[in-house]
Amino acid sequence: MTIKTVKKFPRKTKEIETFYIPMSDGIKLAARMWIPVDAEKNPVPAVLEYIPYRKRDGTVWRDALTHPYFAGHGYAAIRVDMRGNGNSDGVMLDEYTKQEQDDGLEVIAWIARQKWCSGNVGMFGISWGGFNALQVAARKPPALKAIVTLCSTDDRYEDDIHYKGGCLLNENLGWAATMLAYSSRSPDPDFVGNKWRKMWMERLKAEPFLLIPWLQHPHRDAYWKHGSVCENFGAIDAAVLCVGGWNDAYANAIPRLMKGLRTTRKAIIGPWAHKYPHFAVPEPRIGFLQEMLRWWDQWLKNEETGVSRDPDYRVYVMDSDKPGTSKAHLPGRWIGDAYWGFGNTDTKKWYLTEKGISGAAGAEKTLTVSSKQTTGGDGGEYCIIWLGPEFPGDQARDDEQSITFDSPLLKTDMDIVGKPMVEFDFSVDRPVASVAVRLNDVWPTGEVARITYHLQNLCMRDSRETPTALVPGKRYSIKIKLNDTAWRVPKDHKIRVSISTNYFPMMWPAPEPVTLTFFAGSAALHLPLRKHIENEVPVVWQPAEAAASAKLKELKKPWHKRDTTVDSKTGEWQLEIVDDFGSVEIEPHKLVTWSVGRENYSIMPDDPLSAKMETHWTEELSRGKWNTRTETYGRLSATKTHWLVWGKIDAFEGKKKVFTKEWNEQIERKLQ
Repeated sequence: MTIKTVKKFPRKTKEIETFYIPMSDGIKLAARMWIPVDAEKNPVPAVLEYIPYRKRDGTVWRDALTHPYFAGHGYAAIRVDMRGNGNSDGVMLDEYTKQEQDDGLEVIAWIARQKWCSGNVGMFGISWGGFNALQVAARKPPALKAIVTLCSTDDRYEDDIHYKGGCLLNENLGWAATMLAYSSRSPDPDFVGNKWRKMWMERLKAEPFLLIPWLQHPHRDAYWKHGSVCENFGAIDAAVLCVGGWNDAYANAIPRLMKGLRTTRKAIIGPWAHKYPHFAVPEPRIGFLQEMLRWWDQWLKNEETGVSRDPDYRVYVMDSDKPGTSKAHLPGRWIGDAYWGFGNTDTKKWYLTEKGISGAAGAEKTLTVSSKQTTGGDGGEYCIIWLGPEFPGDQARDDEQSITFDSPLLKTDMDIVGKPMVEFDFSVDRPVASVAVRLNDVWPTGEVARITYHLQNLCMRDSRETPTALVPGKRYSIKIKLNDTAWRVPKDHKIRVSISTNYFPMMWPAPEPVTLTFFAGSAALHLPLRKHIENEVPVVWQPAEAAASAKLKELKKPWHKRDTTVDSKTGEWQLEIVDDFGSVEIEPHKLVTWSVGRENYSIMPDDPLSAKMETHWTEELSRGKWNTRTETYGRLSATKTHWLVWGKIDAFEGKKKVFTKEWNEQIERKLQ
């Protein structure tokens, strides 16, 4: 489905491409605004997107689709770069800091005071912008009446890119490397003038390698509780529209937000990866800008738009689809429910027995598994963001290194809508161990698609804050909740539960090879099954539309690579990922950008201490004779007792290296 370009809007607009918003400490934040031309005579509400990704080049394409659209419908649409990013003053030392929130409060107060503003402000964003929309809302700025948060989380420890079920995600280095590259880019002299070099050097000297503090906080302590709005859902008064996708890393947060928030809230969950729904992949896309307008008009203009009558949950139920690492479209249907996990959903309990998934418990039988360190090679990316070949592939190969339980052939279609759970008793032979639990869809033709999954550090079976080492040979009980999902399994398929002791490269392996003993028979699978509803009213969306695209001239096409190889002599498994985003000229101001990210993973099949991840990013900006480039590097490996971290920035002006900085750290492993 193409996006319809809207060429004529109800309000005539203008763009203010360059202005600053002053902070109380003297720092100025660079901003861009689209606004109705008559706003000073007829003030309008404002909607704010506040992120570190550089409004003049980094998000120029998506900003052009979105912000002018809101302005054309009677809003001041404002895009602000956080301090230390783009052409804003200052430095950024971490994500989601109190300083970031404080600046957000000042920005909102400044907007509300302007003659062109009615005094009502909304805030929206995806990922970082979705996070800080929640966090700023929890600080209760008086002018903030509503937010739209996309692909974000209420719990920074449990459901971000750091630790899942207490397991260290390799996305820690992946995202730390991305931000090391992004934040290393220079300001634009066309915007800030001759002080660009001084600003750049100040940033480079202060720039952190965020992998280090993230590894220094392996448990859910005060570092992670800061900015986690689940600590006090009642702090948020603004109306909240929660949006996400089943192929994104953050879908779990939406049911929690819906349950925990005490304010008006609604949820939309599509089949999408980490993208805005009006240009998301995989399709189908929806008229999301129209949906946001309904939200803004209701809460910022006090116009009755009917949003309060929408189902609390509008959810896409994905039809079973054969596994593949690239997905352009997922078949399925939209449903509208008032509740999540009950109401139209019943939970069915099955047992995991020696013979498979059964309706009755069986005799107790011990099953053991010690997965190869390479198990998980078909797991796909943790957070599907660049839209290359990042989706999970056929799970059959990983299932060969797992304990598996298959159901009989299904006699009818089954809609799994909610949060599945697996409960079982186990023992292990090492003090530190993790498991990957998957719920899979087995096709009659043999392909195995992953429906949902979860990772669990077994040392954190009782607490994310105070984990305890496992006693080898001791029997434990655990309940593992899998990721929320909505998936139709057709009749004549099977469902499968798969459990492995490794899932690399998504999850870092335990320090020693682990043998898990699983007590089958009374172990159970709890599946949320949605009832068949006669004459169900379908959820219908308007077609996707947006404002005109930014004027960009492609100089070099983007390309992606994901190659897996196994060394024929040593058995070492290697994965190479390259995302070259191409080179473009932004025609209005002639800035040329080029960016490429590279990730390399390797591990020996029988040695967890051989695991290694390396990154290398190139970021280049140029205009005429002016040229800056940064080369940023990262590496993570481990001993039995410590993480070994290395990182580096090299910065160039033309061909001359003008800055270099290096990190070498050993950080204690604490039950990881």
